[in-house]
Amino acid sequence: MGTQQQGASAGGSPALPNFYAVVPAGGAGTRLWPLSRADRPKFLHDLTGSGQSLLQQTARRLQPLCGQRLMVVTGPTHAAEVAESVPSLLACNLFVEPSPRDSLPAIGWAAAVAARRDPEAVIGSFAADHVIEDEAAFRRCVTAAVALARRDVLVTLGVQPTHPATGFGYVRPGPACAWNPDGTESAYRVESFVEKPSAEVAERYVREGQLWNAGMFVVRAAFLLQLIERWQPDLARGLRAAAADPAAIESIWSVLPARSIDRAVAEPAADAGQVVVVPADFDWDDLGTFAALRQHLGDVPQHPGLRVLGDPSTVLSVDSTGMVVTRGGRTVAVLGVHDVVIVDTDDVLLVTTSERVEDVTTIVQALHRGGRKDLT
Repeated sequence: MGTQQQGASAGGSPALPNFYAVVPAGGAGTRLWPLSRADRPKFLHDLTGSGQSLLQQTARRLQPLCGQRLMVVTGPTHAAEVAESVPSLLACNLFVEPSPRDSLPAIGWAAAVAARRDPEAVIGSFAADHVIEDEAAFRRCVTAAVALARRDVLVTLGVQPTHPATGFGYVRPGPACAWNPDGTESAYRVESFVEKPSAEVAERYVREGQLWNAGMFVVRAAFLLQLIERWQPDLARGLRAAAADPAAIESIWSVLPARSIDRAVAEPAADAGQVVVVPADFDWDDLGTFAALRQHLGDVPQHPGLRVLGDPSTVLSVDSTGMVVTRGGRTVAVLGVHDVVIVDTDDVLLVTTSERVEDVTTIVQALHRGGRKDLT
């Protein structure tokens, strides 16, 4: 449980000293329904055809940096499958939150534990369901962020936009920092965080050089607790109490306020000049919709214009384009339809178009209103 026994990476090479990687693994991923459900959300699925779930891919790219200091925060429904899918995860580093409380309590709880174990601990928070293909570039950026975080600033990784996306928030970089680590890309003070914009505003943001906010933060654990204490004192007290007395987590957690790390800490800290952004030079996606998922699937020679997640032999297509997710064991025949999205599972068949995939959540909402939680 101490820092010495957790210092080597899974492959045996030295990890970054005092670095703890925190992976909040929650949510239902409703925009990927019916593939992603409350009882088996998208981070537990292989959505890229790699043979590994998104959580397993996340752990694989983080462990060379943190070694056995990988921490995962998840809910009671998913704890057993998380532990099984990441066998290198130490039992003491699996945090089971009694109920969802948004990102800040989850990350803050892990930070409070890390700070008790190691006063110099630096944590990095990384979602369980992101796709990053250039893992070497990712690790270079995180290494630079860790060096910056030791100066008691909150560091975020800002992704270079590839298009004016309306589904992501943005980071507005300000002046370059005078104390960039040697041999790394420049880091910049963050002027502000910006919410998801309209298409017209997103185009302007990209022209202005703003970066996508990928929700990846690196910070010294003790400093994060100081920031939480400054703007959310009741939450800070609860997190310290949870770290000091894990047996009391149920009663402590029940009164913690639900807060996001972006709104509750990152935004006010940016206003106070305490946030730095490292521009990330790697491809990144959060696979938020089926349109995003389609971009990560390869072409299937026998189905020109149609991308398939699953067994291509179960799909018959003639003069059709789009994507098919085949998980129901049935043959899916597609004839003369274009830009279609078909998701076939054991109990649900979804048929829509790429234009409407952002609206899949309305189906989930309708099912909830109708009392059909068994399908969500």
